[in-house]
Amino acid sequence: MALRLFSRKRSKVDAGKKDAAFPSDPDFNPARSEFKDSDPLLRMIRQGRAAAILRDLGAWESHADAEEIRRACENELEQRMAFVPAGNITLAATLSAALGSPEQETLVEPFLLDVYAVTNARFQQFVDGGGYDALEYWPEEIWPHLIEFKDITAEPGPRFWKAGRHDDALADHPVVGVSWYETQAYALWIGQRLPSEPEWEMAASWHIRSSTDCIRRFPWGDAMDASRCNVWSSRRGTTVPVSDYANGAAPNQVRQLVGNVWEWTDSEFSLTDDNGGPIVGEMPMRALRGGAFNTYFDAQATSVFRSGQVVLARPDNVGFRCAMDIADATWMNVEDRRGAG
Repeated sequence: MALRLFSRKRSKVDAGKKDAAFPSDPDFNPARSEFKDSDPLLRMIRQGRAAAILRDLGAWESHADAEEIRRACENELEQRMAFVPAGNITLAATLSAALGSPEQETLVEPFLLDVYAVTNARFQQFVDGGGYDALEYWPEEIWPHLIEFKDITAEPGPRFWKAGRHDDALADHPVVGVSWYETQAYALWIGQRLPSEPEWEMAASWHIRSSTDCIRRFPWGDAMDASRCNVWSSRRGTTVPVSDYANGAAPNQVRQLVGNVWEWTDSEFSLTDDNGGPIVGEMPMRALRGGAFNTYFDAQATSVFRSGQVVLARPDNVGFRCAMDIADATWMNVEDRRGAG
């Protein structure tokens, strides 16, 4: 049950009109408030929570349209997610990642990954659905920090939103200004999870189990090509819609694993110096991958470059996408898929 930890006045934005609270920003067009269906199951579908519905199908057995809704949820996830086959990933263990430095080899089991990063429009559903007040999606130690996860106008939401709304012109851009905890809460809310760092690298490098033993430095191949991604040299200067750069997709058509925004992963960011001593930050850190629109050095926008960020940071160039275990993909033939690749 959604609980309110803090008392917060929520702004109401008249759908389709400019917000009078921002006369100095006439270009800001707040996203409209969508119709809230009185049927809780239909409301979850509108919110993009198909995986959460499938995880708890037994609770909806008495619903008149349960079977039709199950098929609709499976179809949505089948269209929205891509299969990533099993493979082996080697992570640099040191900060310098110099040739001959220690490495950690990891076996990655097959999994599913969202084709697109989470957009402002999708994250808006979480905000409108009371996600910041639903304590069951947040670890207890972070509850005191929930009051800090506010937008420009001190409303609950990503850092750069206003009055709890995203700019409608950026609806299909990746959501940014969200901490690692916010991405975790969203993933749990929709019934999915964040990918681990090895899983992310597997998806971007396509180092699958095969006789070729081929690993890509970029999802599209081995050479940087600024026409295939949104980095500094692409000269876009900001984020772009998550569906852009189809020519830079991975073999399974997952978009923008390199460029546009760095992506949070579920893994702790753990490295050592060249002498084997652990590198410890002032706060816990999680691994980031992929580079962003303002990544200047091409060497940092690859499938293998490792970076990290403190878990409470909310930068303007970091977003995320969600993953899912194969065992939860009820519409797939699991045994056949495990043998793929």
